[in-house]
Amino acid sequence: MSENVLKTLNVGLGERSYPIYIGRDLGSLINQASSKYLGQGKKVVSITDSGLIKKAPLFASEFLNSVPHLNLPSGETTKSIEHLSNIWNFLADQGIDRSGILFALGGGVTGDLAGFAAASYLRGIDFYQVPSTLLAMVDSSVGGKTGINLKAGKNLVGAFHQPKAVFIDLDCLKSLPNREFSAGMAEVIKYGLLGNKELFTRLLSFSSPLHSESEELPGIIESCCLDKARIVEDDERETDGAQGGRALLNLGHTFAHAIEAVSGYGKYLHGEAVSIGLVCALRLSRRRDYCTSQDESSLESLLQSYQLPIQLNSSLAISELMNAMQSDKKVSAGKIRFVMLKKLGDSFVTSDISEADVVEVWKSVGAT
Repeated sequence: MSENVLKTLNVGLGERSYPIYIGRDLGSLINQASSKYLGQGKKVVSITDSGLIKKAPLFASEFLNSVPHLNLPSGETTKSIEHLSNIWNFLADQGIDRSGILFALGGGVTGDLAGFAAASYLRGIDFYQVPSTLLAMVDSSVGGKTGINLKAGKNLVGAFHQPKAVFIDLDCLKSLPNREFSAGMAEVIKYGLLGNKELFTRLLSFSSPLHSESEELPGIIESCCLDKARIVEDDERETDGAQGGRALLNLGHTFAHAIEAVSGYGKYLHGEAVSIGLVCALRLSRRRDYCTSQDESSLESLLQSYQLPIQLNSSLAISELMNAMQSDKKVSAGKIRFVMLKKLGDSFVTSDISEADVVEVWKSVGAT
């Protein structure tokens, strides 16, 4: 194994198991994976975020010079039927057959979209995740959820399709805008809230906010990936409704997805919407006599230390937000399933929430 790999862990799913490599300058490892297939006469292509192309680390530039690639626009609106069709046609034009390999280089949008293309083209081809944003590194690149958005809501069309491996190259973060890094921290904080109190306490303890060069960052990313791997191993397809299972990973996301849909995809980065959603989830929990005012203050303080919003930038209509929540993919038997907090680091899923409580929570973050 390359000395540039700082951490290695495994997502244990039987024959669908795969490794996650965390390190710096992982180009040789990525090229080794690609060369193995090329040496077998198989075709390799890449789907790439155009934002990464403009400021790609050296490994990405070298890799993309060796394989055909399709560049996609950055941003949530790219997760569309139109761009999915573009990928399908690209794969067909490149003569990709069922032995072909797709690499997804970019943030969560690229990984979700390219992963769904891989899941659906010829009923499924293998793919690798090479996440370039913190949010994708700690969350969307791991676990095999792929998909696109519809006007009715986010990620309403998709498939479970596990990657062959995930290469987390921290060098990608060096050119990541501060706003994007902060958006990723919202997902990191989520893991601390839903089941890892030690992580949340550690984040609070740092004398200054994390950044791309922080020596603690590889360990923080590993902790998030370990948490997600454990949850995915127990409930790969989010079917464990009774215990919460994989649905726990949606902490704050029912609120966040409604914010994104109603405000228009792109106005908030996903992590920014999640930040407000986490505040909403905790406040909803407090209305059920869980958590404390100190818990709320700690969460808000931590989010604000990364310049993440805890209120809507401008008012959104509660009626529209409630309608968007009803279209959420987590609705079951007509009821919205919320992830609640008994306390920091202890979460559960319930549908037993009154509409009046949800409305009051929306009001508390500036909706009208």
